Amino acid sequence: MNTSVHTHAPALAADAGIPLREILPWGVFGLIMAALLIYFVGAEQGATSLISGHSVHEFVHDGRHLLGFPCH
Repeated sequence: MNTSVHTHAPALAADAGIPLREILPWGVFGLIMAALLIYFVGAEQGATSLISGHSVHEFVHDGRHLLGFPCH
């Protein structure tokens, strides 16, 4: 009694990756969000302030020192 079981691995398709046109909008969105974050943490105070008052400055105050931005 010869019962040999042959298992064949399915043929693997070549790794196509993700097309650039699908990644590009997310990359641009990420860069814009990062630039806004760096602006609000690093430059939102004084003469360049877009928002009046000190609420944004006080909210990100510890983060400014952690990232090395001077604020005093």
